[in-house]
Amino acid sequence: MSADNATLKRNVLRSIPSVDTILERKEIKALLEKYSRGIVLKAIQKKLDKIRQQIVLGHSFTTDTKVVQVDVTAMEIEDEIHSFSSPHLKKVINATGVILHTNLGRSLLPDEALKNVREIAASYSNLEYEIDDGKRGSRYAHIEQLLCDLSGAESALVVNNNAGAVLLVLNTLASGKEAIVSRGELIEIGGSFRIPDIMKRSGATMVEVGTTNKTHLVDYEEAIGERTGIVLKVHTSNYRIIGFTSEVDLHSLIALGKKYHLPVINDLGSGSFIDFSPYGLDHEPTVQEVVKTGVQVVTFSGDKLLGGPQAGIIVGKKKILSKLIKNPLNRALRVDKLTLAALEATLRMYLDRETVLQKIPTLRMITLPLNAIERRAHEFKKKLQKQLPSHIEIQVVDDTSQVGGGALPLQELPTKVVAIGSKRIDVKNIEERLRKNTPPIITRIHKHQIHIDLRTVAEHEEEDIEISLRKILSAGHD
Repeated sequence: MSADNATLKRNVLRSIPSVDTILERKEIKALLEKYSRGIVLKAIQKKLDKIRQQIVLGHSFTTDTKVVQVDVTAMEIEDEIHSFSSPHLKKVINATGVILHTNLGRSLLPDEALKNVREIAASYSNLEYEIDDGKRGSRYAHIEQLLCDLSGAESALVVNNNAGAVLLVLNTLASGKEAIVSRGELIEIGGSFRIPDIMKRSGATMVEVGTTNKTHLVDYEEAIGERTGIVLKVHTSNYRIIGFTSEVDLHSLIALGKKYHLPVINDLGSGSFIDFSPYGLDHEPTVQEVVKTGVQVVTFSGDKLLGGPQAGIIVGKKKILSKLIKNPLNRALRVDKLTLAALEATLRMYLDRETVLQKIPTLRMITLPLNAIERRAHEFKKKLQKQLPSHIEIQVVDDTSQVGGGALPLQELPTKVVAIGSKRIDVKNIEERLRKNTPPIITRIHKHQIHIDLRTVAEHEEEDIEISLRKILSAGHD
């Protein structure tokens, strides 16, 4: 940096008004009538800090300017107030067609679950209290029988997520021992969390058997020794190996476990109580099908194909689950009352198989017929065409939705999307302005068009998209 530049930067920094000077201004005093002094003061300080940072980085002045006076307006201060006063975690509209979008929060809770959460959150509850006996109770009692009825298992337990469920099982049954697992099942489960890392943290020693694409029963048997604690089978729900492959089925592993008196654990990842094959998807083993095999423990997620809140669900033999409950690690992983309230309400919907597909948003979106999506897409297109400039091209085209969330990785759901493009407006500009809208609207870009998949858009959200597109596209920003 030249000497002149350095001098100019110092002069600009000196020109920044003090907090007290700003507070004395008439327009700022007007803000004090709307907001507390502490809030206004914090906003001024944050704004001045940003200005100083910009000056230091050289973004707020030019070398040909000899005298610069830095100032801030009441509008800028109020913008700062809105910025730090508004929740950072906010609603977005998911128009991507990815149903279990991990970055966007995965499952939408059913109305019954939301109602139950509100009621439990706003009042005291019998979280750990037996009303009939007037004694201390267990928080797990609220969902254990439900999970047993739905899955056919002897016992059930819920922790904060499925990684936590796997960690608790491994720590309880295999800490200081060996856990045998196929190399082809050493998956990464999202957010860089990997099965080998979880096994290491659990205190278990991982013993890999077979190869990436082929594992045989003899591989497991040859690995069994005096230090073997469990046999772990991981359902590769977030990827598939296709071609020259082979894996050992669960029934064979259970028979092997009985022969050597070893528990077999099956991590389903994204477990489901619904068989989606009648709706055009490949068959995935349901939780109840897996439990029926006689496997000792099954773990799966609550916020994926189940359609509930984030949770790690463990079902299986009562003798083993009683050990999990007593593990001190269970307290660190336990769920709170709001998760239990949402999960219980969601699980109760599965008791009525005739209505569950419509009541749980995740299931409804997965099984939504193509003709229903196409009808909505054409109606949405008609509304937009009446409101947008003629240079905007709007089409209804074929595309595919995804289940997402590490579930059903090879499944593509046929869909119809509203595709929007223009030769006058950069499609990246449209995507960015939709993303920065209030509420943010998340879309996809494909072949120089914005694709809006209404499969993941609630009907009441269509108006927000219409208004935002009209504002963005009618402005004609290049």
